[in-house]
Amino acid sequence: MKKLLFIPLAIAFMLTACKKEGCMDSTALNYDKKAKKDDGSCQFEDQGPYLIVKIAFDSLAPRLNNFGQPATIPAENSAQSPLFHSMSAHYIELAPTQYTALQTGEIIYKGAETTVGGSRAADFNKAVVKGHNEVFARIPLKDIQAGTYEWVRVSVTYQNFDLKYKYNNIVSTGRLASFVGWNTYITSHKIRNVNETVNANKLQGYWAFEDFGIVLNGQAAGTTVVNPLHSTSPIPAGSCIVTGNFDTPLVLTGTETSDVTMTLSMSTNKSFEWFDANSDGLYEPGAGDYPVDMGLRGLKPIVE
Repeated sequence: MKKLLFIPLAIAFMLTACKKEGCMDSTALNYDKKAKKDDGSCQFEDQGPYLIVKIAFDSLAPRLNNFGQPATIPAENSAQSPLFHSMSAHYIELAPTQYTALQTGEIIYKGAETTVGGSRAADFNKAVVKGHNEVFARIPLKDIQAGTYEWVRVSVTYQNFDLKYKYNNIVSTGRLASFVGWNTYITSHKIRNVNETVNANKLQGYWAFEDFGIVLNGQAAGTTVVNPLHSTSPIPAGSCIVTGNFDTPLVLTGTETSDVTMTLSMSTNKSFEWFDANSDGLYEPGAGDYPVDMGLRGLKPIVE
């Protein structure tokens, strides 16, 4: 993955109270679920059937480079497959063909943005963060353009995972929070047990590592962004828009009567890569080792 400059994205999530114009269901993960008021109460209208979007992590999936080809590890680096707990995405787009330019396909999800930190950034305070096999979003199929889609693009913004490390000859497990979106405004975030206060924009590659209540943080110089369509549908430098193809194209007719589930399976195969000062294959943050790449290593959309 390389880095990306993004588009304005706005969305209202998690509204729980009846308002003058209506209300929304905070548990539905459905940003346009409608409601009517009856004697001061909220009555929700089902907008289904839905495209149900789920997140999954696969450490055995192929490990790819920026161009969707098998990736190698530089001699000075080492890598491991971390244990993923959760991630967030800022943008999801269905693309009919390999020639569909970025943002000209069917954009089915956009996350909230803010300029509180100065420049335009994804608003982590309003981000949807989900774990393995959890539902990330429910989008009414009636709101998606009917058609045949061969590809999906996902802008990954946040990752939270465990990794093995060594310090003072002791091997332990730490937790790392990784922000790989083009730019993210963070008030605070919980790594494992510790809340780190930031109150600033952070560019792609910001990370915070925790163990024994101690937090280390820094900025990785690069992020792999897998895009097999780099020659026909490039993405801007600075983005983290991972691209993957359906084994069988997703066909939406506009006349569906039941939900369609799409799982975004992310390759975590040696997705945490670090400069290995002594080339021993162990991440040693106190001995000159530091993260160099935390990009997911592929995307496979699976339709049920």
